Amino acid sequence: MKIQYPFARSLVTVRTWPFFIDVGVAACGLAIFFGVVSTGVYWLGKPVPVVPISNSISVLPLYAFYSIVRMFIAYLLSLAFAITYGYVAAYNPRMEPWMVATLDILQSIPVLSFLPPVVLAMVSLIPGHQLGIELGVILLIFTGQVWNLAFSFYTSLKTIPREMIEASRIYRFSGWQRFWQLEIPYATIGLVWNSIVSVAGGWFALIFCETFTMGDRNFQLPGLGSFIQTATYDGNVRALLSGIAVVILIVVATDQLVWRPLIAWSDKFKFEQVESADRVKSPVLELLRRSALASSVPGRVLTRIEEPLYRRLSRTRECRVVRPLDQSAKVGNAPAYWVLLVAVAAVVCWAAAQAIYMLSTITWPDLRLLLEGAAATFLRVNAALLISAAWTIPVGVAIGLNPRIARVVQPFAQIMASVPATAFFPVLLIGLVKIGGGLGIGSIALMLLGTQWYILFNVIAGAMSIPSDLREVASLYHFTRWQRWTKLILPGIFPYLITGMVTASGGAWNASVMAEYSHVKDRTLETIGLGAQIDAATDSGRFSMLLLATILISLMVVTMNRLVWRRLYRLAETRFKLEG
Repeated sequence: MKIQYPFARSLVTVRTWPFFIDVGVAACGLAIFFGVVSTGVYWLGKPVPVVPISNSISVLPLYAFYSIVRMFIAYLLSLAFAITYGYVAAYNPRMEPWMVATLDILQSIPVLSFLPPVVLAMVSLIPGHQLGIELGVILLIFTGQVWNLAFSFYTSLKTIPREMIEASRIYRFSGWQRFWQLEIPYATIGLVWNSIVSVAGGWFALIFCETFTMGDRNFQLPGLGSFIQTATYDGNVRALLSGIAVVILIVVATDQLVWRPLIAWSDKFKFEQVESADRVKSPVLELLRRSALASSVPGRVLTRIEEPLYRRLSRTRECRVVRPLDQSAKVGNAPAYWVLLVAVAAVVCWAAAQAIYMLSTITWPDLRLLLEGAAATFLRVNAALLISAAWTIPVGVAIGLNPRIARVVQPFAQIMASVPATAFFPVLLIGLVKIGGGLGIGSIALMLLGTQWYILFNVIAGAMSIPSDLREVASLYHFTRWQRWTKLILPGIFPYLITGMVTASGGAWNASVMAEYSHVKDRTLETIGLGAQIDAATDSGRFSMLLLATILISLMVVTMNRLVWRRLYRLAETRFKLEG
């Protein structure tokens, strides 16, 4: 009997294809190596704070390369920080409340509030090289990506089923084994989906960071962000649309070459007892699996590293003695804990003294203006949050639970989410100028571009993580639509939804800077709000106003954290935790 294979599958089963795949993988490796060398030569050269930005379309490939390098390095730093921070916060009860509150505050502070200290510190630490300026910009992009990933990893660790933790202790897993074989796999789905939104947040920050004014100093680096900003200021619609088109092209390529393979790969980490019949597929992942170079070399390298390490860990007391589940390490009595506490207290006291001295220059009219702006921005942020949740929850659940809808809508949603909101801002602003509108109500629409995707992709990740056996039980017992939502869907997505709402709130505060204050041609569009005050203070170099605006944001975020988010997180860890 002759077996007929589909054409797409036959392409990868022919013997000659693995050879060409290996050649392609090797070529990509050489291209990456060449890019690293070229970037290193440029960064180690003399510093050039202001690089003339051309509006010619021919420079877009080079500008795109510089921006992609900055984004990639910032993402790697964000992922490493998120995993470390989330792990420490989840497993240190005494530090957990402080770390979560700090994370909540930092993710809500606009990027421009980080701009002066970060850039000045990097330029001072690495004088005489372009590397100092580049690292400052990379760290600013880092602040636009990291908080969403940190919240995602922390929430995943706090919601690991109790029986899985018990099994890891019964089998005497070391901390290293538990991290790689339980915690990272369980958090993978959330990390992948939040990475899509985090990279979009990085693009959002990139538009600000490649061209900015800080007092009497100007910084302008070659990249897509500076190209789009320059085209907006000049009113060059052709160059602006070309820059946005390149960003969309990069986003589409990233979606097909990176995110879709990662989503298909992470599907194997879904926590379920019955394997789902519908699996996410990616042609790129299938090609990589057929490559001998891509499939064998990393495995051999990891095996040579892991085996000696696991043999050494198996002889430690942690792997020889089964520790009760409720027994935790006493971090509060460790000397390092008290040293860290004293060091943090000293830094906080010094910073508080400097802040009080700087705030002494604030006048009563300035304070009244900031308080009015705080109230206006707070209302806009929460309005954008509620509007976003109203449509993203049903759409996200439909995408996550229905494979047919997912095949059609999911790629489009990934592409739209990965395109930075700041890429659409200039077009919307130019439209507002032409129709004679302002930013009073329009700023809410602009904030939606920076908030809705956080909720949507967390809801999708939550819906996809609902075990197939629970969905089958709901079908067998003929749950009504109301029962499915109240007994299965909402409890299943609740931890992810809270993470999405918290990070969306931070995205809205960040978006307020550009939504409430923007330059278009020879006009400045602004409305009352903290975002407008932060942007204006950065332009004029009034760091006291910038500091007080940041403090007001922190106070509002801490209040919301204590009254709303902390209680909802506790509810997600107790009542809506998936356990057998």
